[in-house]
Amino acid sequence: MIANVAIFNINDFMMQNFWRGVANLWKDKGFLHTIEKVQTILAKILSLAMIIVIIASTIDLIRIIVVDLALDPRILLNRGLFEIFGMFLNILIALEILENITAYLRSHVIQVELVIVTSLVAIARKIIILDLDKTTGLSIIGLGVAIIALSTSYLIIRISHQLASRDN
Repeated sequence: MIANVAIFNINDFMMQNFWRGVANLWKDKGFLHTIEKVQTILAKILSLAMIIVIIASTIDLIRIIVVDLALDPRILLNRGLFEIFGMFLNILIALEILENITAYLRSHVIQVELVIVTSLVAIARKIIILDLDKTTGLSIIGLGVAIIALSTSYLIIRISHQLASRDN
């Protein structure tokens, strides 16, 4: 009989704690804490997925360089060279994205400067592998405007960081 009362009290206590936890979840502080935990878990999952993509892409690039170049060294003279450059830049962009994710995990702040640099590398990749025969003039103008906008943004952020570090 005493054991049944003890079990009932423990279950009652656990239910009260559960409902307190649910009630705290809807308070601003508890809700924001839960969102932060979910964001951290998702960022870790994205990091692992990005690492898998980077490893697979690197293995594929090495295979192309070793096998395809061994079979036909003239691939460097043809369009294949730009495809290899594109693959290198894809891996570099993936590494930059992984750096964005890990920087977020360290400080829980999205570093805009790093995002802009990643965007500039992505546009550089697009320009390097651009097929001028199939690209319209408007697309080229759009890429140019994007480069100017991102470069200006990067410059403004760098200047503001320098001014902020001087003030401290």
